[in-house]
Amino acid sequence: MKFLRKDSEPSDARALPEMLTETLSLLDGDSLILAPGEVPIFVTPGAENLGILKDGRIQSPELLATVRVVRRTHNQQVGKIEIPRGPIGEGKHELTVKVLPLTKDDLVLVLISDESEAQRVHDVRRDFVANISHELKTPIGALSLLSEAVLGSKDDPESVVKFATRMQSEAKRLTDLVQEIINLSRVQDSDPLQLAQEVSVEYVIREAVDQCQITADSRSITVTYLENTDLVVLGDRDQLIMAVHNLIENAINYSPENTKVSVTTNSDSGIIDISVADQGIGISESEQDRIFERFYRVDPARSRQTGGTGLGLSIVKHVAAKHGGEVKVWSVENVGSTFSIRLPIYDTQMEKAQ
Repeated sequence: MKFLRKDSEPSDARALPEMLTETLSLLDGDSLILAPGEVPIFVTPGAENLGILKDGRIQSPELLATVRVVRRTHNQQVGKIEIPRGPIGEGKHELTVKVLPLTKDDLVLVLISDESEAQRVHDVRRDFVANISHELKTPIGALSLLSEAVLGSKDDPESVVKFATRMQSEAKRLTDLVQEIINLSRVQDSDPLQLAQEVSVEYVIREAVDQCQITADSRSITVTYLENTDLVVLGDRDQLIMAVHNLIENAINYSPENTKVSVTTNSDSGIIDISVADQGIGISESEQDRIFERFYRVDPARSRQTGGTGLGLSIVKHVAAKHGGEVKVWSVENVGSTFSIRLPIYDTQMEKAQ
């Protein structure tokens, strides 16, 4: 929990009872207490992470209006508000707020519940059941047929080797699919801004490039990242590495051999742009709106050849949105594609000043 003081006086007329603050800190949701003028004098860490406050000011006009109604009527109010997860992108916190008057010094208590968490769990379960039942049929069916083929060819060693090799390929495809579904479920069911860490953009990119190096070498594709950046973002380091890794691996898989994949960064107006460009087959304009859908594949035959699950770009989209950012794509068929993850830059100097 965090106390905020309007001035530097050693004794504050708005000092809060210890029992009240301890109780609020133990609640599942977050809370804040506002003095007249909507000055926050008590804030739980989660309330700040949700973006409700910035520079000591409430950012939601709906919440401000509700607080003023409570001050005027002295009656509690309950409502729903949406808070953007960042300055760009479509990610939002869907919050339920209960605002109550406190008799002491005309204070107002705001209790916050993140309803989007429950909705995420519901969506994950629904999508998991709907999608997994369909997607698992193909590799499981193939394994069943191949096992029958092996049994029928037990006296033909060459055929056994052939069918067993295909079984290994289908088993790997099945394993990759299950892992991607687990990754997507974890991303959807988490909030990286609740327990956010400072994450080095340089580290994220270098680690993602290293993870893709073996795949790139096997196809004689050069992956380059020649820059250095000291910029930092807030969030979950592993999720960000996974998102950049997915973009690089996607670029490698859909590029001809002996071509280049380049990773670059650009920053402007508090936003860092991490771009992955390839010289691959490109994506038609009609399909660019659908490529971030779960299990959607631009070229199903190529996806089977490369082992693509159709979940990689969906994971990228969710990671970007959960970090208050967005993902963009530019592509021309037979020329190449550029995917960009855009994230808010974390100002470490401002944090030190505070």
